Amino acid sequence: MSAALDRVALRDAVQREAQRLGFALVGVARAEASARRAELEQWIHDGKHGEMQWIADRVTEAADVRTLLRGARSVICVADRYHTGAADRVEVGRGRIARYARTKDYHDIIRDRLRRLGRFVREHAPSSETRLTGDIHPILEREQAARALLGAIGKHTLLIRPGLGSYFLLGEIITDADIAASDEAPPSDATHADSTDPCGQCTRCLDACPTKAITPWSVDATRCTAYLTIEHRSAIAPEFFGSTGDWWFGCDICQEVCPHTQATRASRRAGTNEQLAPRLDSIDLLEVLGWSEADRARLVVSSALKRATLPMMKRNALLALASMVRHDPALAPSVLARAAEIERDEQEDPMVRDAACQLRGCSAID
Repeated sequence: MSAALDRVALRDAVQREAQRLGFALVGVARAEASARRAELEQWIHDGKHGEMQWIADRVTEAADVRTLLRGARSVICVADRYHTGAADRVEVGRGRIARYARTKDYHDIIRDRLRRLGRFVREHAPSSETRLTGDIHPILEREQAARALLGAIGKHTLLIRPGLGSYFLLGEIITDADIAASDEAPPSDATHADSTDPCGQCTRCLDACPTKAITPWSVDATRCTAYLTIEHRSAIAPEFFGSTGDWWFGCDICQEVCPHTQATRASRRAGTNEQLAPRLDSIDLLEVLGWSEADRARLVVSSALKRATLPMMKRNALLALASMVRHDPALAPSVLARAAEIERDEQEDPMVRDAACQLRGCSAID
């Protein structure tokens, strides 16, 4: 076992190890209560969490990381960069997949290295305990990352690192080890403190959101295309048919238009984690409508796409096709004919039949 290090030396050693493990960003924050609990509670009170009841049920956990580990003193925050900001090539009839979900399941990729980093902490801080999180528990991880000086939260609520953008996947280790926080003696390039505003007067993400889900530093999940296609498990309201674009699973519009994510020579040079190389960026939407559960199972092996059920995938395909038909009338005959078939199919899931009905502009199915 390694000898114990003082708190500053431990921070520096942890940062070096995280970089060795391939994380693009690493920092340390003090384990403290969130400064945003009141905002979170109001957001939930307003119903903006939609069907994500697990958020409402675990507010205390989300608002204070110390509830996850007795005696917690430090939060090690890491980030993987998964995209350079290069523009997509849009193809007719194909539904796009959010960039984070185009890869092997990021949970596995991050968690494996977090475990190794946790062992490193325990070896260099004898008798310490660690607990991994990172999209496993409902902590406010972007707030933790901002406190650790990984970046600053933008108006679209995502973490922005000027020069590198916002295409980051985050992970955290909560520990009772006393590790010096990044803001105690930050490196020369760590200038993105929690209070920094990376957006200024820019409103591109607000203006570009097709469903008007974004207000400054807040997103109404019930209007967000990413939520509607990933977390929303029931029928989608008629108002969204024809307005969500070609997104089949998730949405990146607010990131695509952000000045910070535009590809530059420096951002291309910074690269991305090779383990997060895209495997599938889009899907044939009419083909999805004929899928069986076996077809879905083959697609979602080791993929974040498994979050969506087969009926959700078909519903999402019809949602995206509704936008495509609006902007490309040449697609209308085949799409409307297929939707009519689905609407009449009593063996089809009611949610899918409802989506077909919405696409065709008729009243909801009883």
